[in-house]
Amino acid sequence: MKNILSASLLTILLSVSTTVFSQEKQSVGIDEKNKNQQRYFDINKNIDIYSNVLRELDLFYVDSLNLTKTARVGIDNMLKSLDPYTEYYNEDDMKDFTIMTTGEYAGVGASIAYKDSMITITDLFEGMPADKAGLKIGDAILSIDGQDMTVCEKEEGQVYGQALSRFVSTSLKGQPGSVIAIKVQRPGEKKPLEYKVTREKIVMEAVPYYGLVASNVGYIALSTFTDKSASEVKIALQELETQGITSLVLDLRQNGGGILEQAIQIVNLFVPRGKEVLSTKGKIKQWDRIYRTTLDAIDADIPLVVLVDRGSASASEIVAGALQDMDRAVLVGERTFGKGLVQATREIPYGGSLKVTMSKYYIPSGRCVQAIDYSHRNSDGSVGRIPDSLTTVFRTAAGRPVRDGGGVSPDIALEDEKLVSISLYMENQYIIFDWVTKWMENRKTIGEPNKFTISDADYEDFKTFVKSKDFKYDMLSDKNLKSLKEIMEFEGYLDTASEEIKALEAKLVPDLNRDLDTFKENIMKHINSEIVKRYYYKKGEYAYTLTIDNGVEKAVEVLNDQNRYNKILSAPQQEDQPN
Repeated sequence: MKNILSASLLTILLSVSTTVFSQEKQSVGIDEKNKNQQRYFDINKNIDIYSNVLRELDLFYVDSLNLTKTARVGIDNMLKSLDPYTEYYNEDDMKDFTIMTTGEYAGVGASIAYKDSMITITDLFEGMPADKAGLKIGDAILSIDGQDMTVCEKEEGQVYGQALSRFVSTSLKGQPGSVIAIKVQRPGEKKPLEYKVTREKIVMEAVPYYGLVASNVGYIALSTFTDKSASEVKIALQELETQGITSLVLDLRQNGGGILEQAIQIVNLFVPRGKEVLSTKGKIKQWDRIYRTTLDAIDADIPLVVLVDRGSASASEIVAGALQDMDRAVLVGERTFGKGLVQATREIPYGGSLKVTMSKYYIPSGRCVQAIDYSHRNSDGSVGRIPDSLTTVFRTAAGRPVRDGGGVSPDIALEDEKLVSISLYMENQYIIFDWVTKWMENRKTIGEPNKFTISDADYEDFKTFVKSKDFKYDMLSDKNLKSLKEIMEFEGYLDTASEEIKALEAKLVPDLNRDLDTFKENIMKHINSEIVKRYYYKKGEYAYTLTIDNGVEKAVEVLNDQNRYNKILSAPQQEDQPN
């Protein structure tokens, strides 16, 4: 009887609990349905409000509206409140977006900039149409197919130089095989020159340079992650191995990222099949993914150093962070940017597209490198980096401690290379650019790029050239001193330190003669780099700058010290515990 009663009681309890669970489930389902209905209502409500505001403005606003521009401003401001990476591209923008993702366009293979109220060629791609036709860096573009390229119409709010640059850039692009006539004014020439240029499909190299930086150390520079990046790195690696390299430097500095899948494939060049490189997690759980290597590695054993800096972001951080988490490479440089967000594109009517942040990514140790929490803004709308005190420690495969929340920290940190402001002002005002153009007029060739330098006599000529120009530069230290004086005056300390302030002011007065001598070495490096680029293109510029690159020097030092390299990638030694 006892067993029968127990069984009956169990049946009743199960029945009751099942009914309660069913009711709770039904209640949860109703709540979820109500939430969804409310969400759909809110979406339709706000769409209706937006369209009605636009319609009322068009009907009653005192001035005529550019409806497309007004609507675009509304969309851009809406997206700006989310994060910098969620963007809307209309039909015209999609051309630029395609160039970013593929690295391809049809044109002449030249970079241009607004200079001295005209558009000037500032760079040429070796072997491309403009280069083959005979155009030169420094040429000012006067017309294309007879159409004046020195003036253009601009919409309200546009900066004229940017508008003219876009106008000329669009005119240079076109169908492959089409011929255009480009008239230019060349410095040192009295009359304009005209060139016939045949447009071609231009492919911007993801790997602009690779070569040897020591007798047995290879070097690969990766500038972006397009749909061809992995194949270009693979070709470079295989070619370097035929030259007998025994270690490698992969340079990801100033690489802002790109296509995620390319990052996985590049890691796979150095890591065996089946290794987890990345996982993504977002709002829609069905779209969460785990990315693993799918192929055999090209070289899973070659000692590897990855160079990173604060400009290394997104896909660069995936490569650097994954290789660090797997203890596969030593990272040298600066802490990376900290972009742990993944975007995907969604088609929008009328030929547009929405690039929207859909998930965060997590590298093998489990950490996310995202440095800024855009979901929590300050009252003024600003956002800040996640403080180190709120980050979490994770472990690499060997047990080395690494942190989340602030980019990828290098294994060997290098001090920031101090930028000399006078050099930057000279570059921004095209002082170095113009002197190099003048210097080249009577020089057809120069020596090898990795050994080139101008003479002291050349530098004296450069100093004379600078003084002949209306060159102005502000010293940041002088600006900051003025701010300090204002604060000291407000707090009542200015009188007590007046003598010291006057002495400091005297030292901070810009003195062109003094600064040209003080910063001669730094300025000469900028000049040498610009000259080498003119004669040997981008590859020559790399060959020169790598000879004075502190990051490369440190990478070679580490790779040539096998004990140090192995120690960095090994599990940390446990300290002896006191008895």
